[in-house]
Formats: sequence, C-alpha cells, structure tokens
Amino acid sequence: MSLRRLPVYILADCSGSMNGSPIESVKSGIRALHSELMGDPSAVESTYLSVITFDSNAQQIVPLTELSQFSLPDIRAGGTTAFGAAIKLLIDCIDREVKKTTPEQKGDWKPLIFIFTDGEPTDRWDQPADELKAKRPGNTIAVACGDRANPAALKRVTDNVLIMKDMSPDAFKQFFKWVSASIKQTSQKIGAPASAAPTDGVALPPPPPQIIIHP
Repeated sequence: MSLRRLPVYILADCSGSMNGSPIESVKSGIRALHSELMGDPSAVESTYLSVITFDSNAQQIVPLTELSQFSLPDIRAGGTTAFGAAIKLLIDCIDREVKKTTPEQKGDWKPLIFIFTDGEPTDRWDQPADELKAKRPGNTIAVACGDRANPAALKRVTDNVLIMKDMSPDAFKQFFKWVSASIKQTSQKIGAPASAAPTDGVALPPPPPQIIIHP
C-alpha cells in the first residue's frame, strides 16, 4: 500500500426525516461506492474511507480504513440533526487520524470530505462550522438534500455547496457515483508522475444533472 494515503470522510445525515427509502439509498450508495473504488487500482492503493453519521448525536461508525478492509455497519434513521456535533467530530477525527508532514516524513494527502444533510441543524453548529471553514483541513463538498435542507448553513462550512432536490433512490445512486468519480480522479492525480499534493483547488468532475451548484 502507498505510504501516503488519500483520506476520504463521508458525513451522512441519519435523522428521522431520512427514514425509509432515503436511508436505504444511502446504505446502498456507500456500498456501491466501495465496490466501484475496489475496481480502480489507483484508488485501492491510496484511498482510506471513514463514515461519520449524525442524528441526535454524531458517531464515527467506520474509522479511517483502507478499502480492502472497509465494511459498512447497519445504519438506521431517527432523531434530530446534530450537525454541529458531526463537524466537531470530523475535526477531531482528522486531527487524530490524518498523518501530518514532518521533517522526517511526508504526511497524508489532503482529505476529501463529503457532507450531506436533508434538514436544519438542531444543535449549536455555528462555531464548529466556522472552525472547519477556517482550518480548511481538506477539500470539503456539502450537499443539501431535499426541500428542508439549509444551504446557507452548509455555506458556513464550505464554499462548495450542491443542492439535490430529488431524494429518490436513483438520485442518491447518481450522487454516490459522482463521489466515486471524484475520489478516483483525485487518486489518479496522486499516482501520476511528478504529482503534487491535491490542494483546495483540485478539479472534481461535474456533478450529475439533478444536482445543482449553489451560488
């Protein structure tokens, strides 16, 4: 395995409004994402996945794990939307899990962070959002799903905000295919000769048609 990893963090809203088809689509989407990445040699060599879920609380259900060892536990929807707790947990996980560059060794590549939520935050999220945006620990893409999501709250976290109004299983399938393409494209750049570390300006593939870029 490559000594320099590409950490990928997925933050998934699992509040009560995601119950039923949406949460099942999320689970199948993450599993399909893993399967797709396993077929790409560059991704297998460099990518490590972590999944953080949030409802009334936030928990890292999968620590940063190499693709060949990744397994998604069962996810159930319920409770409120502890968005602030999820961001604080993300910051803690990155500080703990992502290797820093030192004079003796090169650290991991800048993480890719994908956040999606379908509702308004129900906890104190302002300060953690501002902290994450100020620290810029990775390339963060946030997706507001459905009519009840708050793109303005996501803008406090990152300038890269997408809107997915359609909550159908096919829409989630297309979303996770785009996530997979983004990870594969980044991992291929890492593996290219004379590659530089991915930066905040890394170019990701265009999102699927049903997902629009928030201004």
